[in-house]
This record gives sequence, structure tokens and C-alpha cells, in this order.
Amino acid sequence: MAKQQGAGRATRADVAKEAGTSVAVVSYVMNNGPRPVAKATRERVLQAIKKVGYRPNSVARALASGTTKTFGLVVPNISNVFVASLAHALQQEVLAKGQVMLLGDAGDSRQRELELINNLLERRVDGLIYISVDRHPYIDLIQASATPLVMLDRLDPGEHHVSVLRVDERAAASQVTSHLLNHGYQKVGIISGPLEMMNAQDRINGWCDAMAGFDLAVNERWIFPAPYTRTGGYQATKAMLAQGSYPRALFCSNELQAIGCVRALADAGLKVPDDVALVCFNGTEQSAFHVPSLTTVRQPVNEMARAAFEMLQNWTAEPLLREFAHRLEIGESCGCRLHKLPQE
Repeated sequence: MAKQQGAGRATRADVAKEAGTSVAVVSYVMNNGPRPVAKATRERVLQAIKKVGYRPNSVARALASGTTKTFGLVVPNISNVFVASLAHALQQEVLAKGQVMLLGDAGDSRQRELELINNLLERRVDGLIYISVDRHPYIDLIQASATPLVMLDRLDPGEHHVSVLRVDERAAASQVTSHLLNHGYQKVGIISGPLEMMNAQDRINGWCDAMAGFDLAVNERWIFPAPYTRTGGYQATKAMLAQGSYPRALFCSNELQAIGCVRALADAGLKVPDDVALVCFNGTEQSAFHVPSLTTVRQPVNEMARAAFEMLQNWTAEPLLREFAHRLEIGESCGCRLHKLPQE
């Protein structure tokens, strides 16, 4: 049973006693190290955290209302323009309700991500919105603290008992790839995200679905994993060109990769879309101002932000899945707005 108000807040010593471990082992679980903890022991500690109601707290006062009117947002890398636009939309939603959002930027580091989550839990945020660095998010620690949690973008809702807001990225990737195929391109490659990321696999699978739908074979040599950055797109394109034989069209898995790709093609004397056509995922307002403008999949950022905050405000323990419709915005990079595409 959790400690009652007035009886003193639960401590790590209380957790250790309940779990039958040392305080050090509790710390190892909370901090994911520095020493490994056996799976069974880890589960006992997490159950004990939940049972005694332990929440690390650097805030000296416990608010009588039970709320801090603050929410946490943990993102993998705020330099990603799509992530930044989503963070901005969330900030506006929270501020409009007279509350505060604390932003944690993991900088693509799992250890930093863990530190941010622990810090936000210590501050007793009223809820967390979380986009994980990779496909192994720290959901167990958040759930053990009984903090309301909404995941965005990268999680399979069947894998954890957690609420998820997302776009069907596989279907969106298939649609944007099919846009190229419908206009006559057959040799279509993909610059994917890092393969350990779930959304990278979703976008690869969508690309494969589109190719299969046109009875076209998937060329494994035309899958180019790269970070979701301009440099990632640039380096992946350089590697593609170094092969000698390269696809006539490319699906870049995000806008930053696409911008880097266009730069690498230009450095090699190749034009988009005349020499290599291009589409991308997660476009923002920048897509329309790029030269050439980018054909891209857009996610409804404002709608997703509004729904995420409403879900936290009306929190129930029952996990929810809400999917949002994407939209395909046609630019110049695919070629169809400039001229009729050649048949290969």
C-alpha cells in the first residue's frame, strides 16, 4: 500500500525493503546502471515502486492539490524540424490552458533520455508526452510512477499497455512511393532512418508494399539507412552514387534527409527531378520553400498536439490508440508538376 499523506513520502529505502533488495539495486534500476540488474529483480523493484507510491522528488513541497500544472515532453532531437514543429504546437496548447510544458531534448542519446525522464518525474509533472529515441522506450519506469503517459510517433501500441497517438506511417510511405510509381518510375530506392527505429521499419515496409503492388522487385542495394539529418541524407546519397548504378527515384524518410540528398545530387552534377526524382516523409512548411519544392507526406501536427494534451487532461488508465490521417502534398521534386514523366 502506498504511504498515506502525513505518514511521509515513500523513499528508495521503502522500495528496497518492499522488493527485498538493497537501495543500491533500486538506484541501478532507476538509473539503468551503472551495474546490470537481473530481469526478475528489476520487475520486483518496479512493482515495489508502484506499490509504495515512490516518486523521486527534488521539489521540496508536495502540493496539497496533487497537481503541479506542469507537463513534460521528451523528444529524441529538437533539431529535427518536424519534432520542433510538434513541440511548438504542444507548447501552444499547454500555454493556452494556463499551464507549463517542460521540454527535454535527448539529443539522440538513450542515457540522456533516461536522465530527462527521471528529472521530470522528480518534478512531479502531471503527465508526460514522449517520443522515444529508439524502439526500447523507458515506459516501465514511467508507468511504475503512475504518471499519465501518451506516446507519439514511434511505438507499437500492442507492445506496451500505453496510449499512443500516431499516423499510419506504413500506409503513408506506401502512398508517397506509389505516387512515383504511378508516374512511370520503376527504379525507386529509399533513404531510410536508422534500422533500430520502429518508424524506419514502418517506412521501409511501406516502400516495399508499394513496390509489390506494382509487381516490382525490391532491390536490397537501394535501401540506404541514415540518421534523420541533412548530413545523414547527404552521406547516404553519396554512398548511393558511389555504387555506380543508382535508382531513378528516391523516397527520403524525412524532410532533412531530402534536403541533404538534393545537395549531394547537386554536388555530383545531378538535378532533381530531371536526373533523380524525390519524395519525402514528415514535411513541414520548409518543403514548399525548398528549391525544388518537395513532394511530401504531412502529419496533422496541430491536431495531434491538441489530442495529446486533451488525453492527458482527461486521463484514464485505459490505453487508447488514435490514428490520424496524413496528407500528400505535391511539390516539384517528384517531377509531375514540371513535365510529363518519362517511362523507364
